[in-house]
Parts: sequence; C-alpha cells; structure tokens
Amino acid sequence: MPIPEPGPSEVRIRVHATSLNYRDILVANRMYPVPAAPDLVPLSDGAGMIDAIGPEAGPWSVGDRVASVYFRNWEDGPPGAAMGLGLGSGSENGMLAEYVVLPADRIVSVPKSLSLTEAATLPCAALTAWSAVHGRRPYRTRSLGPQDTVLVLGTSGVSLFALQLAKAAGAQVWATSGSDDKLQLLRRLGVTGTVNYRSTPHWGDEVFAHTGGAQLVVNAAGTGSLDQAVAAVAFGGDIAFLGLFDQAESMPDLMTLMAKSATLRGVAVGSRAAFGDLVDAMDEYAIEPIIDRVIAFDDAPEAYRLQITGAQFGKVVIETVAAT
Repeated sequence: MPIPEPGPSEVRIRVHATSLNYRDILVANRMYPVPAAPDLVPLSDGAGMIDAIGPEAGPWSVGDRVASVYFRNWEDGPPGAAMGLGLGSGSENGMLAEYVVLPADRIVSVPKSLSLTEAATLPCAALTAWSAVHGRRPYRTRSLGPQDTVLVLGTSGVSLFALQLAKAAGAQVWATSGSDDKLQLLRRLGVTGTVNYRSTPHWGDEVFAHTGGAQLVVNAAGTGSLDQAVAAVAFGGDIAFLGLFDQAESMPDLMTLMAKSATLRGVAVGSRAAFGDLVDAMDEYAIEPIIDRVIAFDDAPEAYRLQITGAQFGKVVIETVAAT
C-alpha cells in the first residue's frame, strides 16, 4: 500500500514497535463485541516518531517520540459512548503497520526514560494498571502507602504494571499465579507474598489471613476470580475489575462484598490525560516495562501464537522499525 499522508489535524507516525494484549486475541478470533473489518490493521498499542504533520496538528513536530492513545474522544474525566472500542478493532485501524496516520489528539509523548520498544507496551496494559491502582481522574483523596496491601491476580501485562505502580506508590504487594516458576519471578520483583491459586483454591482467604485484607485487589483475571477477590479484600477496600480471562458460572459473593462495605469498580483503560500522568510517573519512578519477547515485524504471527499460550511473563512486542 502507498505510505499514507496526514490530513488536517493529523500526524503520520513511523512506527517503531507495537505490543499485544489479550484483547487482540479476542479481535482475531471474532470474539470482540464488534466484528473486525476484513482488512483491519490490528493492535491498539504502538510507539514511534512523527515523520509528517498535517495543517493544524497542534503542538507536534516532526521527530517527536509518541505513543498511540487507545480510545478516541476521551480527553479527561469519565468515559462516554463516543469513545468506541479502541484502535485495532471494528473498522478502526490500529498500529501494526510501518506508517500510521492518527489525529493529533490521539497520541501522547512517551517517557523520556524509555526506548520506543518499551513505550509500545504502555497504551493499554500500563494505562489500565494505572487506572486500577489510582482510580479515575481526579484521583482518590488518600494515596496508597506503606500501610496498604495491593493484591494483583496473575501475571498478565496489566498485573505486572499494577505491581510496579503499586510498589512505586509505597504499598506492600501480594500476587497470585498458577505457576510456581512465575511465582519465583514475582518474588524477584520484590512482592511481599505470593499464593499459587491452583494448589490453594481459597487463595483469597489465605491473603486475608496474612494481611488483614488488601486495600486494593487488581482483578485482571475475570468473574471466575471474583469470589476469592471478595474474600481477599479488606473491610472498606476496593476491587478493580478488568479481567477477560476466566468467567464465573454463578453469581459472585455479593453478600460478603456488602458486609465488608467494599467497592467493586470497572476499569476500562483510561483517558488521554491519565496517560499523560502515567508517562510522568514512569519517568519519576524509573519504571521499566517487563518484556518477555521482541519479535520482528515479518514474524508477527509468531507474536500472536505466543500471546495466546499465556506462557509469557511480560509483554510480547513486535519491532517494526527493522522493516522500514
């Protein structure tokens, strides 16, 4: 295809790298709420350099290092129906290309401390983790601190970013996994405690017994984990729900949630303004994204095969720059 040209209020990005999320597997398998167009360019997450700008493209300049913004029309505050379902889904082309044209308000500057390969992991997983840990702007009145426990479920990209962000906030972090090898990797990242959810089915009770309850549970697993998330959460605590993996066959334990006066809130990535806050935090706390594998652009199908296994520990990245 010809290299696209930016129109008014648009920029063209020479893509350096993209990364996958579980959501991209759902899109590929026709399991996402809106069917993918036959010629859809996939993936929501990417980073690169601006190499052309259209008229009225705002403050951007050729050479700026930028990352994609997941949703359209969500600048700040609560989300709205006009935000769509994100880049790389439906008929909205994504980032798995050598050159991408985006509206000038659909990008943010990347952290100065990160490479473009690292920055390509941020738009979905990292921003979702940021929203899970800090809430929606304006943020919670009481920040997390050393007196707080945060429990992250599993080792998805969201969970690992949430672990890093919670530790940066000073909280004690507990984590679950069904793999003893991954639990060992989590301990190397400095978590306070771990639980194998396969060998300890009532892992929520285990966490509550050791901690007195987690002030925040980041549930990146799904509804099938809600009962034990409720068991693990502290009285007056908060469960951030964002998981798509496991699905419950029955109603979760809402009576215990009510008795604990705990909150269950949905998390859907985040606004462009929140992305800017995340970028600042990545630089301030020198947080480095955890990357499992970097795969060449021409081998992109291999990235999908790896992502669907769930065997990775960290993000799967496709490096496009070599192809361009």
